Amino acid sequence: MATPEISRATSAALVVEATGPLALVEDAGRFGARHLGVTQGGALDWISLGWANWLLRNAPDAAGIEIAMGGLKLQATSRMPVAIAGADLGATRDGEALPANGSFVLEPGQVLAFDQPRAGLRAYLALPGGIDAEPFMGSLSTVAREQLGGLDGRGSALRVGDRLIAASATADTREMPFAPAMPQEEATLELVTGAQIAHFDGASLFAAFNQAWQVDSRADRMGVRLTGTALRCRLGGMISEGIPLGAVQVPPDGQPIILLNDRQTIGGYPRLGALSPMACARLGQCAPGTAIRLSPVSPQQARRAYLRQLALWR
Repeated sequence: MATPEISRATSAALVVEATGPLALVEDAGRFGARHLGVTQGGALDWISLGWANWLLRNAPDAAGIEIAMGGLKLQATSRMPVAIAGADLGATRDGEALPANGSFVLEPGQVLAFDQPRAGLRAYLALPGGIDAEPFMGSLSTVAREQLGGLDGRGSALRVGDRLIAASATADTREMPFAPAMPQEEATLELVTGAQIAHFDGASLFAAFNQAWQVDSRADRMGVRLTGTALRCRLGGMISEGIPLGAVQVPPDGQPIILLNDRQTIGGYPRLGALSPMACARLGQCAPGTAIRLSPVSPQQARRAYLRQLALWR
């Protein structure tokens, strides 16, 4: 496709006119700092962020905007190509419907708006080259709990009047090769077993992998609680240990909690294991009430699926 031109003036931006429940600057996350108690942050659905960046030929991990539940409204101050991917939040350009996954151009004064979820929970908006802002510990990712990242460097969500400036002056756009599927009423999540799984009794292990769990309303960027038949572990107290992305902890009430990007760095509850990277992205699009089934996979299977996804963006 032709390469749309972007104004090189510092005023070239998307200005926030309205915000929804949560619109955050997110990239791949912040790494190498967990020994300091700093969590990784980053896009919950890293796959959708990667596709939004791919549409503009950005690096897959370039910073974009994670839009949870819609409500965001942005006005262009100059001509700018942008891309969206992930959940269908009823995006419009000056009231004209846009595809949930695709690239398009905003002309000066045009308004890009996101409504309520139709499929999935989180859409991702990419700008040419990513978002121009000052990184902290190598990342722009917003972690509100730790007051890190984002446009202001203090972990704030987007606010009315904020300006999103593209990191590049040009973008070579392309078309989405297929429409990624969003979880609907049920989703299967691959789990790499390990940690303390041997300490759960047989009935609990059967229940863990043979029942449909429900995504509870108690869900955020730190973690997602599942409800179903309670699981029982023979372990008593545990010394806290490092917590990886997707860790499936089981507290004393027996209802699993899947820990996500803004999780604490250590924890002392027994774990069934951890979701694969692909499953973590899928969970980030699951609304409360979605039925979840856990499917055990080997580390090798999880790694192969992850590498296949990365290869699509080369």
